[in-house]
Amino acid sequence: MNSLSTNHLLGIKDLTQNDIELIFKTATHFKEVINRPIKKVPSLRDITIANLFFENSTRTKLSFELAEKRLSADILNFSASQSSVSKGETLIDTANNILSMKVDMIVMRHPYVGAGVFLSKNVKATIINAGDGTHEHPTQALLDSYTIQENLGEVKGKKVVIIGDILHSRVALSNILALKLQGATVKVCGPLSLIPKHITSLGVDIETDVYKALQWCDVANVLRVQHERMDIKYFPSIREYTQLFGINKRMLDSLGKKILLMHPGPINRGVEITSDVADSEHSVILNQVENGVAIRMAVIYLLAEKIKRN
Repeated sequence: MNSLSTNHLLGIKDLTQNDIELIFKTATHFKEVINRPIKKVPSLRDITIANLFFENSTRTKLSFELAEKRLSADILNFSASQSSVSKGETLIDTANNILSMKVDMIVMRHPYVGAGVFLSKNVKATIINAGDGTHEHPTQALLDSYTIQENLGEVKGKKVVIIGDILHSRVALSNILALKLQGATVKVCGPLSLIPKHITSLGVDIETDVYKALQWCDVANVLRVQHERMDIKYFPSIREYTQLFGINKRMLDSLGKKILLMHPGPINRGVEITSDVADSEHSVILNQVENGVAIRMAVIYLLAEKIKRN
């Protein structure tokens, strides 16, 4: 199978195992491309992509933009804070105004859950979800799984624990869906106040002891506490959170095995992980960043191929 089963990337829940395998295979090709002296390919010279970011973003926005440039696409960058959205313009009007400039694809980050799905049903363009509220962040989950496969050979059968603020994390949900689809065993770990009530219905177990979680896992994906999404206090203090759920080098050294340590960023050093953990031999955090460009190139390329066929 050489094409995706979907015309958009709105969430991992819309992908099949074959889709993920195709994205990974394509990303491996593009990873070789971006490590050449000349890092560009002319694959998308006839495609125009608009990056619509209604929330602040550094890594994801830069990663998508670089992926698009490596594929030779034409790019429009849109920031909500500097646009007519601040004057009351609707999402559909904003998108349609941009599409009237003959844009083929929209990469969108939005604070509201389901914004990408809503847009895909109301405008004629291919939509890539770069994060919608606390819902999904599919390309992050894909690059995380790809990094696991690259380092451990495969995702199937691996034990992965996601540690931290599960409740407010779109990365957590997308990772759980992607990992389960590929045959991994998944646990979540954090304060019970930061774990969604019905998360076990997704086929994951809950662990509240971070050291036991580390002893159990092959891979630990550590998330930051998302204070900007909190309207109440979910735990007494940052200091107490760090004491109970923070990961330090001494803990990793006492495991007697090497685990993969991942983090989607931004890292709050000294809170969820210490600096010596972030920079240790366990960490594949910078590897994730590099893989992010290759995965996003693969997703954009495969969706653009469907545009060209249609």
